[in-house]
Amino acid sequence: MIFFLHGWPELGIVWHRQLEHFARLGWRAVAPDMRGYGGSSVPTNICSYTIREIVTDMVELHDNLGGAPAVWVGHDWGAPIAWSMASHHEYRCRGVVGLSVPYMARGHAFANLLGLVDREIYPQARYPVGQWDYWLFYREQFGTAVAQMEADVARTLSALYKPSRQEAFGKPAITSDVRARGGWFGTEPLPPADPSSSVLTDYEFSALVSAFIHTGFSGANAWYMNDTANMMFADEAPHFGRISRPALFLHGEWDAVCQTVRGRLADPMRADCADLTEEVIKAGHMLMVEQPEAVSVAIERWLSANHLLHQCS
Repeated sequence: MIFFLHGWPELGIVWHRQLEHFARLGWRAVAPDMRGYGGSSVPTNICSYTIREIVTDMVELHDNLGGAPAVWVGHDWGAPIAWSMASHHEYRCRGVVGLSVPYMARGHAFANLLGLVDREIYPQARYPVGQWDYWLFYREQFGTAVAQMEADVARTLSALYKPSRQEAFGKPAITSDVRARGGWFGTEPLPPADPSSSVLTDYEFSALVSAFIHTGFSGANAWYMNDTANMMFADEAPHFGRISRPALFLHGEWDAVCQTVRGRLADPMRADCADLTEEVIKAGHMLMVEQPEAVSVAIERWLSANHLLHQCS
């Protein structure tokens, strides 16, 4: 069994090409809508969106699907959940794959990311918290952030799902001055939604728009609001959080926010994983959507190298 866990602001549907790929290989492939998204539950309490709570969701789902050790794959905020399945529930895990967001045994939290900011791209005086400025915008103006995104869901998603630009790599990301601009996209009205310019298919785009009109963005954004609880949960992992199962990390070569190809953002992962493989995909942050075949093949190749490819019950 192989689980694909989406991040922000996504749905399980973003994995449909990987589901098809691994189903053809005989795997039972699962991509749930995570807590706060789509068809999942959407609690109103922010503390319901801790990594502990969402890992518990995955444990319950895993049990309901038989509980046999599985491969866990996560992108963006889905990656810390997948990493946590390997660090906290090793017996449920044959291997773990992270896309874009590397593992940190100390916990995926603002304080742990801040010291890894690439100061060649983000000088301290101009960008005191680097590319993570948007995280503080949620903390300081949570209601405003949600209201801005919900004002026109189609326009918001159209703006967020633009194709990556290779020339943007190595330059400050749009996330680095969100507070100064008064929001992700400033205070000016967004241009009309244009699904044709999105990395999503028309079907995917329509599905995400419908889902976020239904759920809003409060649940999705609340994932950013529980740093203290998330670090406490990380501290509970056996073996100081060191992952012994085979692990694969897929870098997006042009990822402007999670810049793991250069800089030190991926360094803690290299110390915290005993059996780590890394591969670079020529894409931006949404690599499993931008380069779905390359992502599927990279995971398949890694599974084969670790003698896991045919353990697909």
